[in-house]
Amino acid sequence: MTEYNNRTPDWVKNAVFYQIFPDRFAWSSRVNKPGLFEKWDSLPTIHGFKGGDLMGVYEKLDYLEDLGINAIYFNPIFQSASNHRYHTHDYYLVDPLLGGNEAFKILLDAAHTRGIRIVLDGVFNHASRGFFPFNHILESGQDSPYIDWFKVHGFPLNAYQGKPNYDCWWNLPALPKLNVENPMVRRYIMEVARYWVDQGIDGWRLDVPFEITLPGFWEEFRDVVKTANPDTYIVGEVPTEAQDWLNSGEKFDAVMNYQLTHAAIGFFGGNAFDQKLAEGMMGLPQPQSMSAQAFAHRTSELLKIYPQEFAYAQLNLLDSHDMPRFLSLMNGNIAKLKLAYTFLLTYPGAPCIYYGDEIGLDGGRDPYCRKSFTWRQEDWNVELRDAIKETITVRHAIPALRTGSYEPIYTQDSILAYLRRDELDTVLVVLNNSDAAVKLNLATGDAFENGTELQDQLSDNHVSIEQQQITDLTIPPMGAMILA
Repeated sequence: MTEYNNRTPDWVKNAVFYQIFPDRFAWSSRVNKPGLFEKWDSLPTIHGFKGGDLMGVYEKLDYLEDLGINAIYFNPIFQSASNHRYHTHDYYLVDPLLGGNEAFKILLDAAHTRGIRIVLDGVFNHASRGFFPFNHILESGQDSPYIDWFKVHGFPLNAYQGKPNYDCWWNLPALPKLNVENPMVRRYIMEVARYWVDQGIDGWRLDVPFEITLPGFWEEFRDVVKTANPDTYIVGEVPTEAQDWLNSGEKFDAVMNYQLTHAAIGFFGGNAFDQKLAEGMMGLPQPQSMSAQAFAHRTSELLKIYPQEFAYAQLNLLDSHDMPRFLSLMNGNIAKLKLAYTFLLTYPGAPCIYYGDEIGLDGGRDPYCRKSFTWRQEDWNVELRDAIKETITVRHAIPALRTGSYEPIYTQDSILAYLRRDELDTVLVVLNNSDAAVKLNLATGDAFENGTELQDQLSDNHVSIEQQQITDLTIPPMGAMILA
């Protein structure tokens, strides 16, 4: 057994991620633009470009560092003819619209100087009509040496009109599926994966990896990547439970934890989330209203179905580019978004903030979940951003909130209380998911010695432990306490 199997990078367990959709986060005048773009603040369209770029991200590293971010997950950055760049033209070339390889190198070095890791999106199931082997077939037909890079069923290729006569993702002709059974294709993908690790990236997020079912493919991918750098993070887009991807210790380090997202919608949304907007989210069943007890059970279960090493490396998220914004799912209720992020930032795994969530950016289904970030501070919900920043600061300050145990101790009505503890510290987190203040006597068992004074890390309040309980603990409406 290799040394990098059955272990995940320690830095991930201590990371707070920020997901950036490059076309929509920040625009820099340092990147030459070939023409006009859609107005930055206009509603996004399916095909339109706003012109965000990597130098824009570079210029906003102060903002991210101030927020407490120490890892960035980028949606695809390689050359493409789509604004989301899941239609890859060239896996070795950062899109010139984003500033090209030079801009990425500047950003990567600057981020690393600040202790910020960079994870890239790897789209290896399908490419595009602009990918050179597919384009070669378009031009040369059955005489092309690249025919076996894809599964072609007839000529000429129906790449733009008619029913596609080659395998493509979801029958979309713009997305020809790569034939990973071809050793040359497999070698090409592995060389790409290694190349960018050698260039200094810290991880790969893998797009629709469940579409590649070739035995041994992902084990080989892990070998290639981890041989280049054992601390590289490999996280797969797997919306379902992912025992098959994690429990062998030979494929991924983590998945995007949409199972946690699903539960969070049910608990924090209760009976008030937007049912219609949540329909079909990530191909999962419709979220159901969830009690504190059910949520505690599910969030505990999600830590137990994987080995702890992998459970504590999950990429935990409330929303992403592929689903409606959590704020919109909560019908614009900022308090619910804030409370949900308090949970996410005090739960095991790597929390990931989708760009703009922290300032109150909303948005329904694609493309509206991909709005441009506004840099006019008068448009921000500053109170929300300050609250998320404060909770991130607390997470960074207390190791038990990152790698300690997760022990729900009280689940009644709208109240969820849980311990996070390690050999050094014990922290008590209490959430009130209701619109009314709640006063209760909270039994703490053997977690604290009698006489212990606990300070709320989010306010000036403090409590004491007497007779193994906190008496008359008052939690404000839609409020939280982190007692340590």
